[in-house]
Amino acid sequence: MKKFSFLLVFSLLLFTACKKDHVDATNTKTLQSSINDMTASLPTIKQIKFNEALYILKTFGVEADGDVAELKALGQLINGKKVPEIMSMADQVAQKNGIEWASTAPPSLGEMNIFGDDKAKESDPNDVKANSLSVITRPTGDDGAGAPTAIQIVPRLVDNAGKPIAFTGAGLETTLEVFSNGVKLSTAKNLMQDNNFKGFNLKFSSIPAAKVVDNKIDITVSVKTTAKTFKMTKIGLDVNSSLLKVPVAPKIDSTAVNQDPAVIDPNNPGATTPPTTDPNATPTTTPATPKQPAADPKSTVTGFLNNVSSQNLKAAFNASSNPSWGNYESFSNPTSGFGSVKNVSVKNITTNATTPNVASVNATYDVTDKSGKTTSLKATFGLKNVNGEWKISSYKINP
Repeated sequence: MKKFSFLLVFSLLLFTACKKDHVDATNTKTLQSSINDMTASLPTIKQIKFNEALYILKTFGVEADGDVAELKALGQLINGKKVPEIMSMADQVAQKNGIEWASTAPPSLGEMNIFGDDKAKESDPNDVKANSLSVITRPTGDDGAGAPTAIQIVPRLVDNAGKPIAFTGAGLETTLEVFSNGVKLSTAKNLMQDNNFKGFNLKFSSIPAAKVVDNKIDITVSVKTTAKTFKMTKIGLDVNSSLLKVPVAPKIDSTAVNQDPAVIDPNNPGATTPPTTDPNATPTTTPATPKQPAADPKSTVTGFLNNVSSQNLKAAFNASSNPSWGNYESFSNPTSGFGSVKNVSVKNITTNATTPNVASVNATYDVTDKSGKTTSLKATFGLKNVNGEWKISSYKINP
């Protein structure tokens, strides 16, 4: 009997010891198991708040499309975290997204289950009975010339007669998707807790100008209840084109540039500073003198700017050897790279200094982006000798 009692106590201790107090996101099964263990260790009210915190993080704390991808991203975000850390993270995400939720407040989002159990409970605030979704849009703000700066987008759940229905205490996931000419531009999420939901304030300055066609956008709003997801789309909303997001002319390099072994001294362009050597190092054979480029380095810069202007970006990229510009995809990006340029008008190009291995070229030119905005630039291009050809190795915008 004593032996049996000992084994029973030992088994209970072993079972308790196996329960996890932190998230194990090795896979979906361990994620769910560890979260269940953590939830079971909490009082009832804290269990509800913990599930709300996980829902906040899954819905607003990660960037992913679809429940499976969101769950995987959530696991990576909270892996190894304990309950207090997760609650704190959810507080920060809710505050950042303007969601009226706090880990210390009473339960407010209904029955939350991040693992996809959408069955209606006996008492489920998210099981809102509605017939359809209505979306109201109105221009807001003033840019100083009487034009709006944003669009206010307000969804309402309505009955058969099109009248807003009354409900409170819900936590309905509400998503806004913005498109232009079929291309998705952005996605935003929030929680509809009642039918006085303030909706979304879509600022024109957050919409990339290069992706907007004919100064029109389309929007789709969806509201997810326990039983159904309601959707509404509006086509051809006008935007204030002068306020759309335009990428700043590329300023890739900082003033601190990793230069080649022979460095030009701006105070004495004719001289070079030899590379630093270790006096204790073993002497090595002096390499052969590199082939001297025949062309003037400013010809390379002229060709580069002409190719950017004509959007022959492959040729422009091939004229460079600048790690800061990244690969061709980054270089030609239509939002943050040279792909955003519509035209370059060169005013002046001069060779500042040159040696057999490195050169410096100053250029003054106007850049017009694809939204029509023109910016005047003064830039210094650093070049290096690569197998007898001048390649752009650095780029700095001057005041």
